[in-house]
Amino acid sequence: MENRFEKLEVWKKAHQLVLLIYKVTQHFPREEKYGLVDQMRRAGVSIVANIVEGNIRQYKKEFLQFLYVSKGSLEELRYFTILSYDLKYISLIEKEELTGIQTECGKLLNGFIKYLKS
Repeated sequence: MENRFEKLEVWKKAHQLVLLIYKVTQHFPREEKYGLVDQMRRAGVSIVANIVEGNIRQYKKEFLQFLYVSKGSLEELRYFTILSYDLKYISLIEKEELTGIQTECGKLLNGFIKYLKS
């Protein structure tokens, strides 16, 4: 049986989000390198990494646990996006782009969780 995480739509969208996070945070102030930049990048990578790790698990229950961790990281990232905008580190367009992909990821995660539970 093949467990290729790259085929999962939720992984594709989450990976797209991580790439955008890295792009957007390149322009943050230098003093945020080990603060907000690090937090945003770690949260984004955590979303994707937990999908990947959960996908290889033997039992659905384990996979679900990893997907719930992904959801938690996604919510963290939602807050960091608001904070970044309020601090004027990102533009309204960047905030909307990040928020849009985050919303799509959330829907895909919720749908996948629902699917695995059935």
